[in-house]
Amino acid sequence: MKRQTFIKLAGLTGISTLFGMKGLSALQKYSESLSYSPRMPVLFLGHGSPMNAIEENQFVKGFREIGKTIPKPNAIICISAHWYTRGTKVTAMEMPKTIHDFGGFPKALFDVQYPAEGNPELATEVQSLITSTPVDLDHDWGLDHGAWSVIKHLYPDADIPVIQMSIDYTKDPAYHFNLAKQLNELRDKGILIIGSGNIVHNLRMVDFANMDKDDYGYDWALEARNTINGYLLDGNYNPLLNYQKESRALQLAIPTPDHYLPLIYTLGLRQGDEEQLLFNDKMLAGSLSMTSVRIG
Repeated sequence: MKRQTFIKLAGLTGISTLFGMKGLSALQKYSESLSYSPRMPVLFLGHGSPMNAIEENQFVKGFREIGKTIPKPNAIICISAHWYTRGTKVTAMEMPKTIHDFGGFPKALFDVQYPAEGNPELATEVQSLITSTPVDLDHDWGLDHGAWSVIKHLYPDADIPVIQMSIDYTKDPAYHFNLAKQLNELRDKGILIIGSGNIVHNLRMVDFANMDKDDYGYDWALEARNTINGYLLDGNYNPLLNYQKESRALQLAIPTPDHYLPLIYTLGLRQGDEEQLLFNDKMLAGSLSMTSVRIG
């Protein structure tokens, strides 16, 4: 860690109290231990139903296949649609609990545990890197299903530490896009950053009668998927940051921003003309897309 960064870190409210001088020295050693490595890719994962955690289908196969293309990370930071807060928080506990934040599903799903360790030092590193807003160290949340239901397919042994960063619901997409940029150096230290949500996500219009129909979407959903995919592949992010000004199809696709904003974090982490790959690019039940993105 650069001297200036360390001095700034030592001055952050609460950190010296939390860690003490020995703890600050340990934090510096941790940062230095994250030696620079080939740049890690960034992922946006369309997580879909929590049942994807225990079902075998084309989408979980897609998660596993993309996992095989990625070097084993030192740790994972996940921005999940299901941790939506006022302000920005990052989990900082040693062992995050597996959160079953849903209802009406089989007991087998509630029995799933994903016992990945946390990483308090990485949480504090994230806190130090983000200068645009205060970041609270959280000891209450854990791993919600937006995180564990997909990460378990990439790393089934739960042998990679995982922390989550929350989404501030009071801010617009451009804010989140720029916040993500502040984490870019972690990609060069073996940290895999994952956004987890769904790009087209209108639960009120789900066609339950056609849940098993392959690549089935309403006309407006297909239009939205194709429009957004075009912007993604062209690297034309401005319309994506201002989606509220786009067509009615996009308004139906993104009735609320919670599942969309994890994509924006992913895009904010793209550097230069890094390659973008779409996978699991299919519609589901009329009004959902499982489209996922690898950058780098």
